[in-house]
Amino acid sequence: MTEKQKLRWVYFISAVFIVVNTILIVNDFYWALLLPLLLIIVLLFVFSLDKIILLITFLTPFAINVRSFDIGIGVSIPTEPLMLGVLLVFFLKLFYENTIDKKLLRHPVTIAILINLAWIFITSLTSELPLVSFKFLLARLWFIVPFYFIGVKLFKKFENISLFLWLYIIALSVVIFYSLYNHALTGFEEDPGHVVMTPFYNDHTVYGAVLALFLPFIFVSIFNSENSGSRKFTISAVFVLFVVALIFSYSRAAWLSVAAAVFVYFIILLKIKFKWIALFTVVIVSGFFLFQNEIFDKLEKNSRESSTNFEDHLKSITNISSDASNLERINRWQSAIRMFRDHPVMGIGPGTYQFLYAPYQLSKEKTIISTNAGDRGNAHSEYIGPLTESGVPGMLSFLAIVICVLYTAMRVYRRSADLKVKTFSLVLMLGLVTYYVHGTLNNFLDSDKASVPFWGFTAIIVALDLYFGKKADSPQ
Repeated sequence: MTEKQKLRWVYFISAVFIVVNTILIVNDFYWALLLPLLLIIVLLFVFSLDKIILLITFLTPFAINVRSFDIGIGVSIPTEPLMLGVLLVFFLKLFYENTIDKKLLRHPVTIAILINLAWIFITSLTSELPLVSFKFLLARLWFIVPFYFIGVKLFKKFENISLFLWLYIIALSVVIFYSLYNHALTGFEEDPGHVVMTPFYNDHTVYGAVLALFLPFIFVSIFNSENSGSRKFTISAVFVLFVVALIFSYSRAAWLSVAAAVFVYFIILLKIKFKWIALFTVVIVSGFFLFQNEIFDKLEKNSRESSTNFEDHLKSITNISSDASNLERINRWQSAIRMFRDHPVMGIGPGTYQFLYAPYQLSKEKTIISTNAGDRGNAHSEYIGPLTESGVPGMLSFLAIVICVLYTAMRVYRRSADLKVKTFSLVLMLGLVTYYVHGTLNNFLDSDKASVPFWGFTAIIVALDLYFGKKADSPQ
């Protein structure tokens, strides 16, 4: 076909599209206007999957969850359908081309992830609600495949690391402005602060967790010598915006997680040896168990309630006498432990906790926000949740991922001679530390909002280790 003939076909198809759309619009049917966008997305799926990953990253903060409690299924629009498409294309390419990097498959983080996925699959077979469990497994796959397995390949290009991070940050900044505007209309009161970010983020806890994830990277970017003065000023403004948003998220767990990341940074900066950290941890844990009665007695005397007074709000973290949020979290944990005792090895089934925990609640532990309907979240812990739903192997396999990622990040940080590589490995590890700490009190990895940066950060650390971690390597 000559260039002239190709041009005629373009004119012909365009004319047909305009005529057909005009007729449809006259008849109040507008969906055909999306056809060009759909065709572009299909072409990107086929020829440029990396751009789909970056598109999903940018859209994630804007995605809206559509949920049906009747069938227990929720979908985040438009991101999760796109992730499902990426998952299908990945497996088709894997079947026909078998192009996955063997070095990636042998990496300790990958092995830990595959073991975790395999155990989720096994416990889905034994689940008390198999349909819910396999949906949970499918969702976990459409988070991990795009943002870990394809993500590692994406981040072989060093410039894609910053692009991925800033796409999410820019989109989240828009949501922050939206949330702060709504919050200002209420006088920045605490209770409205829990929902001002809806419909983009379900509540203030996941919103705070994601803000904390990105803070170390944004802060360090201010001091990047490659940035111009105007760019440093812009990044500083973004950092201030995120800090203000974090403060007014009223998420106590997010505040604690940032403090924990700062503590870890000073441990690394002071080069404190692992044996001393381990000894300190053993002393703290042993002290807790030895003096747990005295500790709980002290905590029960704390009557500070959540409020707009930040000092009182922070001190209310240890209020287990009257704070409904804290008491409900304890209620969920106690119920989870009872369920675990009944199913210590296989668990009750991935993703099923919220539908099955009601009979395990005790009336004396229930709070004013307790429910039997399975509509107010899960076990509130990334560690207790897997313990209940997939037994001891489920929790240990998730802990193995955490340990392998931390070890890999520190190995890159200590081994690489390139400052950019060292910096990325450090700040992304600290970002993940905020989530690992936050994960003791909440769990959001069933949400695209947290999963996209969580698995993306993990993929970046592994990519740095595989492709830029050696002293001889340097990003171009």
